[in-house]
Amino acid sequence: MRPAAEGPLEAVLVLSTEGAPERRRLRGRRVRTLEEAEPEPVPTSRATVVRPEPFGSPEEAATWLAQLGEEEDSAEAELQRGIHTLNRALRAHRAATADPRVPEVGPDNALVARVGYGGGEAVAEGRFGEALELRPRRRRVKRSMEAPEERFAALLGGRERALVGEELVLRARADLDAGRSREAALQARVALEALIAELDGGPAGLADHRAPVGDAANAALRGELGDATTAALVEAVKAMEAALVRHRLRH
Repeated sequence: MRPAAEGPLEAVLVLSTEGAPERRRLRGRRVRTLEEAEPEPVPTSRATVVRPEPFGSPEEAATWLAQLGEEEDSAEAELQRGIHTLNRALRAHRAATADPRVPEVGPDNALVARVGYGGGEAVAEGRFGEALELRPRRRRVKRSMEAPEERFAALLGGRERALVGEELVLRARADLDAGRSREAALQARVALEALIAELDGGPAGLADHRAPVGDAANAALRGELGDATTAALVEAVKAMEAALVRHRLRH
């Protein structure tokens, strides 16, 4: 993986599928009559992100891994870098296949996450000389008056309707968290207008973000956003998220 055709090598991504059913067994089985629905075995995907530069020695690699084992924040950062790389590949796959249903992933999607070192061919096949198993940090649920389970039931039961702006704000947040500020800016412009319309003008101050969000979206059409523009965009998305929290608490 490279940032550009002539750019430096950033990572090597190895993808494999474990336990996939053989293709020949799938022929002629498009429709079957079942008396009992048994659980079907499912394949498991493995993604291995390999750093482009090797360690200078086995001792250097062992020291690096030992430090990760002692420093939780460093291990978490290593995991996040790997997930960021994988999501770049998933985004490329989504664009290449023109399939909007290709999702991105987060730490909670992993059955297991490991970080370690070893020989190139062995690591590519999921075999390490030495490795740590990382347990992703679960997102802490803040104490709040919100009741997501109750709202989930209300949405499914038709007692409440989700706002169009809610989905758009979530997409903007996902783009921001993934470092895609240009996409986030364009998404935020539509999200902001949708919320202002759906919330009858929105809470005081929400419309004040129109100008900075518009500037960010216009800048995104030309290229990458500057630091000040990105900071204004982040504040606008936070304001929209706060407006949605207040909306949910009133319903």
